[in-house]
Amino acid sequence: MNPHTERLLAAPIVPTVLRLSAPGVLLVIFQSMVSVGDTYFVGRLGTEPLAGLALVFPLLMLLQMTSAGAMGGGVSSAIARALGSGDPARARRLVVHALVIALAMGALFTLLILLLGRPVYALLGGRGDTLDNALRYSDVVFGGAIAVWLANTLSSVLRGTGNMLAPAVTLIAAACIHLPLSGTLVGRIGIGGAAIAYVTTFSIAALVMATIVWRSGLRPQRGDWTLERRLFAEILHVGAISMLNALQTVITAVIITGFVGRYGAAALAGYGVGLRLELLQIPLVFAVGQALVVLVGTHIGAGRAERARRIAWTGAGLAASISLAIGIAVALFPLAWVGLFSADPAVLESGSHYLRTVAPFYPLLAVGIALYFASQGAGRVLRPVLAGTVRLLLVIAGGALAVSLQGVFIVIAAAMIAFGLLTMWFVHSAKWQ
Repeated sequence: MNPHTERLLAAPIVPTVLRLSAPGVLLVIFQSMVSVGDTYFVGRLGTEPLAGLALVFPLLMLLQMTSAGAMGGGVSSAIARALGSGDPARARRLVVHALVIALAMGALFTLLILLLGRPVYALLGGRGDTLDNALRYSDVVFGGAIAVWLANTLSSVLRGTGNMLAPAVTLIAAACIHLPLSGTLVGRIGIGGAAIAYVTTFSIAALVMATIVWRSGLRPQRGDWTLERRLFAEILHVGAISMLNALQTVITAVIITGFVGRYGAAALAGYGVGLRLELLQIPLVFAVGQALVVLVGTHIGAGRAERARRIAWTGAGLAASISLAIGIAVALFPLAWVGLFSADPAVLESGSHYLRTVAPFYPLLAVGIALYFASQGAGRVLRPVLAGTVRLLLVIAGGALAVSLQGVFIVIAAAMIAFGLLTMWFVHSAKWQ
C-alpha cells in the first residue's frame, strides 16, 4: 500500500473530509463564473440565441452529470477500492478500462445528439431562430463530447487516489481560459463561439490531466492494456446505475418546471429564482460527496467498513449543516434572495412562497446527495438511486393532482423529504463489506 493511501486510512475524519472537499468548493466558484459568463456573452446577441442556449442546457447538464458525477463516481470508487486493498496493478488496469468507457460514451453522446437534437429541442419548444441557435451551439458542444468525457474521467481517476487538488486546479485554469476565449469568439462568430470555447478548454484540461496520470504510479504498463469484463463491471456496477440517477434528476427538474408553468410566467419566474438557490447548493454538496467517494472507497477496499460508515455519516452531517444554514436564512427572509432578481410583486410572492415551503427541507436534500456519493464509494448505489426514483414518482403523481401553485410547492417539499429519509434508511440498513 502506498504511503498516501495509508495516510487516508489513519487521518482524523473531519479534517480529512474538509481538506478533500476544499478544492471542489473552489472549483464550483469558477465553474459558476463560466456559466454566468456564457449566458452574458450570448445574451448580448439577442433573445433567440439566449433562448437557444436555454434549450440545450438540460442536455448539457446531463452530459456533465453522467461523465463527472455518475460514471466518474464509478471510476473514483473502483480505483479507491483497488488502492485501499493494496493492489496498484488493478488500479492501473482500471484506468485503461475507464478511458475505454469514456471514449465509447463520448462517441454515443455525439451520435445521439447530432441525430436527435433537432426533434428534442423542438419538443422542448424550440422554433425558428431559437431552434437554429440551439443547433449551432449543440452541434459543436456534443461534437466534442469525447473531450468532456475524457477530461471528467481523468479527473475522477486522480480523485480516486485522493488527489483532489490537481483536477481542481486544472479545471479552474480551464475556466480562466474559457471566459476570455468565449467572449472573443461569441463577439465574432455568434453562439457557436461559446461552444468552441467549451470544447477547446475541456480538451486542454484532458491533455493536462492525462499528462499528470501518465507521470504518476497509475500509468498503465504493457500488461495493463488487456481488457477484462470483470474490470468493466467493477466500474459500471456503480457508474451505469448512477447514470440512471442523473437522468431521473434531469427529468424531475423538467417535470416540475412544466407543473409550475401552468400557473403563468410570474409563477415560473418565482420558482426559477428559488431554484437558483438549490442549484448553488448542489455543487457544494457535490464537492463533499466527491471526498466521500474516495474516503469510503479506500476504507472499503482496506476492509474497514465501520470507519467507512462513520465517514459517510460525518460527511452527510457536514453537507446538511451547509444547507441548513442557507435554508433557515431564506425561509425566514425570502425577499432578501428573491428581491435580487426581480421587483415584480407577483414574482416576489411566488418566489417567497416557494422558499418558505421548500427551503426548510434543504438539509434532507443535502443528506440524500452526500449519502448517495458515499454509497458510490462503497459500491452499493442501487438503493440510493431508487430513493431518487421515489422522488420522481412523487413529483409526477403529486404534481398532477395539485390544484394550486402552493400545492405544487408542497409536493416538491414532500418529495425532497422522502428522498432524504429513504436514502438515510437505505444507507443505515446496507451491509457494506
